[in-house]
Amino acid sequence: MATAVATALLGSSLAGCAGAAPPPLATADAGQGLAGYRLGAGDRLRITVYNEPTLTGEYNVTPGGTVAFPLIGAIDAQGCTIEVVTQELSHRLAGGYVNDPHVSVEVLNYRPFYILGEVNKPGEYPYAAGLTIEQAVALAGGYTYRANESKAVLRRQTSGAEGTVALRGGQVPVLPGDTIRIGQRYF
Repeated sequence: MATAVATALLGSSLAGCAGAAPPPLATADAGQGLAGYRLGAGDRLRITVYNEPTLTGEYNVTPGGTVAFPLIGAIDAQGCTIEVVTQELSHRLAGGYVNDPHVSVEVLNYRPFYILGEVNKPGEYPYAAGLTIEQAVALAGGYTYRANESKAVLRRQTSGAEGTVALRGGQVPVLPGDTIRIGQRYF
């Protein structure tokens, strides 16, 4: 009886050491594209104020999530869509600085994504539109011999959701700021 209890306790404690794998990422989160993209630190923007060449230029979203803009100061951009930032700039410029401002905002460079784990060159990589997880692995030099090539763990910076995604048969898009972790396979 004591041996059975000890074996059960040992088995439950070892199961706890292995750690639970993240749950599968929801299909909506895994398939999310750039539609409704939310800005974040590291994005580079081109802001055009029509007929105002001194205000038109390239601006970075700072680590604090703001854009420093002439005349009106810092604009909060963290987690905002392009449309929201455009409206905020137009509203603040119309408050005594520019008559009837027409503002256009576009993303020039998206923030990088990160790939970790069982790839040959883990690290930070520049984002490119249309990038999939399999292409990101290729950028990172491919899988190591220990890599689990059937699934990966994906953490979206925009939603904070983390989960496993199947790598075979599906083209899971990578978004700016994502962290991809390729785990080890078990023999």
